[in-house]
Amino acid sequence: MLLYVHVPFCVRKCGYCAFHSGPFSREAAALYMQHVLRELADWGKVLGRVPVESVYFGGGTPSLLEPGQIGALLEAAGTCFTLSADAEITLEANPDSVLRPGFLDSVRGLGVNRLSLGVQSLQDDLLAMLGRPHDSRQARLAVQAARAAGFSNLSLDLIWGLPGQTHERWMNDLAAAVELSPEHLSCYGLSLEDGTALTRKVEEGALTLPDEETGALMYMDGSEFLESSGYAHYEISNYARPGRESRHNRGYWAGLEYLGLGPAAVSTIQDRRWSNPTALGEYAAVVAEGKERNETEVLTARTRLQEMVMLTLRTGAGLDLEKFKATTGTEFPWRHPAVEQLRSSGLVRLRAGHLQLTRKGMLVSNSVIEMVLGILDRMHAETV
Repeated sequence: MLLYVHVPFCVRKCGYCAFHSGPFSREAAALYMQHVLRELADWGKVLGRVPVESVYFGGGTPSLLEPGQIGALLEAAGTCFTLSADAEITLEANPDSVLRPGFLDSVRGLGVNRLSLGVQSLQDDLLAMLGRPHDSRQARLAVQAARAAGFSNLSLDLIWGLPGQTHERWMNDLAAAVELSPEHLSCYGLSLEDGTALTRKVEEGALTLPDEETGALMYMDGSEFLESSGYAHYEISNYARPGRESRHNRGYWAGLEYLGLGPAAVSTIQDRRWSNPTALGEYAAVVAEGKERNETEVLTARTRLQEMVMLTLRTGAGLDLEKFKATTGTEFPWRHPAVEQLRSSGLVRLRAGHLQLTRKGMLVSNSVIEMVLGILDRMHAETV
């Protein structure tokens, strides 16, 4: 099982972000801790000491918690479940928040063995435009501090397709990131989310996005550069040194069960999926009263198949056609005219028994995956 802990606090809301988070305060953090620990204990009684191979602290900004609070959560996880001896324990962090004296040494000593830094850019004007609470100097200092604290598994997040970002500037960001020698890089195309400050500025014409052709070149050339720098392109937005792929994310893409703790966290256990309330107060009330979570979904075999196809096609390995046959009892229709069209267009390929997106296909992955799912839906309709 995978364990995800959502820490819903930020110093301030970044202009592009639509993830759930609220302002940090010691009082809010104390309320949060009380109820996440309770939630952990409750699920421990329900699930028993199931093996946990990955713990991921996401947010929000998990690095706003005190080391002692992170340690308490890890200790409780080890008490309620069975943490694997080699469990990957990831902490998402902002560069500015990890520079607190002693913070990184403390969390490394508590067992956190992977750090994911939300760098986003190494150019100060772009960071300011995004509303990030750090600058490029702090980002570099955070990497140095992480190495000094003994972190040998470091991931950096970057964003391409930003207003004011040219192809050259994106490639410069990648080159600067590679110079920092992280084990892992996550490079996300900017997504304009409804209701965010950045979206409003773009809609009002105050900011201009790169055109579609420039965005495509950013992705294609950036991926080629990272691969030439020793990073395997193992998922649409993720690159890693050999053996340093995110085990938590790979488990998610492989369809492993995951338990989400904290406000807005999502869980999938057996054939059920549910989400916690988003607001901290509502979440606390639900945990305190032992209520059923809202929006519980029962996953049908068809839904699981669709998710297997969707998630595995996001990865470099692609969809295992033997596994598809074992799951469905039928061959994957790789000779279907629509699949042939995708192949002739250079969007997918058949390699070593797997249907894979090419780099070009990864650029338009949503459309390609939608087409593949449509083919499977039509097949399903013809057999019922």
